[in-house]
Amino acid sequence: MGLTVVYYYTGNFTVIQALSVKEIIASIITIGDELLIGQTIDTNSAFIAQQLNNIGIRVARRVAVGDEEFAIRKALDEESTLAALIILTGGLGPTADDITKPLLCNYFGGTLKRDQATLAHIEKLFNEVYKRPGATLPRNQKQADLPDNCIILPNPRGTAPGMLFQKKNRIFISLPGVPQEMKDIFTASVIPFLQKNCKTPFIIHKTLLTAGIGESMLAEKLVPFEESLDKSLKLAYLPQYGMVKLRITATGADQAIVSQQIETSFHQLKALVTEHVVTDKDEKLEVVVGRLLLRKQSTLSTAESCTGGLIASMLTAVPGSSNYFKGSVVAYANEAKENLLGVMSSTLATKGAVSEETVHEMARGVLKQLNTTYSIAVSGIMGPAGGTPGKPVGTVWIAVANCQKVKTHCLQLGFDRTRNTQQTAIVALNLLRQFILAESQF
Repeated sequence: MGLTVVYYYTGNFTVIQALSVKEIIASIITIGDELLIGQTIDTNSAFIAQQLNNIGIRVARRVAVGDEEFAIRKALDEESTLAALIILTGGLGPTADDITKPLLCNYFGGTLKRDQATLAHIEKLFNEVYKRPGATLPRNQKQADLPDNCIILPNPRGTAPGMLFQKKNRIFISLPGVPQEMKDIFTASVIPFLQKNCKTPFIIHKTLLTAGIGESMLAEKLVPFEESLDKSLKLAYLPQYGMVKLRITATGADQAIVSQQIETSFHQLKALVTEHVVTDKDEKLEVVVGRLLLRKQSTLSTAESCTGGLIASMLTAVPGSSNYFKGSVVAYANEAKENLLGVMSSTLATKGAVSEETVHEMARGVLKQLNTTYSIAVSGIMGPAGGTPGKPVGTVWIAVANCQKVKTHCLQLGFDRTRNTQQTAIVALNLLRQFILAESQF
């Protein structure tokens, strides 16, 4: 279905002038018991905050409440004392526990009335998209009953439209909790509305990704830079598994001035940490590796034991990765290492599965089996058990290879199983990146 956007004005609505201020503060309220018990992870708030930040609106707070009228009303009252823009997600479905719409209707003093355009859309969804011909259930038809004092924000993918209200110089926007439906409404309706009716400052971010140096060492290295940084700029440290993002944010009323300030400072920052820079864009390591492979018209395969296919999963999550990634062999057991990758039984018997010699042979084996330019191999002890005095939990061997040579690296990790696995995947990809770059210098 296409994203055709129409704003339905169901009552007299005057856009408030209070949003034309130096800085607009927003709050996000997520609704649902499933969020509070950890059954559902809140990804909506992150998306909304990113989108608002892109247009110069700062999110001050994110609040999660259950499916209780008192809790939702209390959150609305509290957040409206702090923010000029309050965005809610969740509680707009057709079941009894979805109480947000009637609550909002009462809170803003409206009356529920059936909107014929929304009803027609719901019936079209059931008949043409969901392929459920016949009479639409009354509970689904009730999705078209909307407060008569809101702006209706059409939902092209679902039955619950968004709603926009005004109260006491505040804007309230209620959106469905289904992530893709929320994103469609937010992108197609909310952002254009806010851009048209809100005067906001320009906010520009520039990010670079570093590896091979910890957060504290970076901070120490950058003390003079931070001390000389203009007050309108802010430097943030964002540590990840084995990597640190550095982000400079500039805010101001004049876009040209803001752009010039951040470009100058970002260039200085990059020069100070150039030996550790992976990329000067806000992108993932696997994207950087993929771009390197494409540039060299090369291919990659992986042989994974302890990471269980995580490296391959990260690589294939990048659109277009089929142009350079051929496949992976997840050889968890020793017999799989022998039968699929050609690791010698004598190597496993004398050196063990977690050894430099084993990953060396794994890297060579998958390189041959899948006929690729480069390969990655990993084998390790992720925990919580399985370690020995000679090879404690967290011992990992990594190899990267091409047809001429193999480079190996040993890690001694001290985290839990999940973090050990994730950090191994990151280090392995970065080792390949360095391997390719070093090769290109000759």
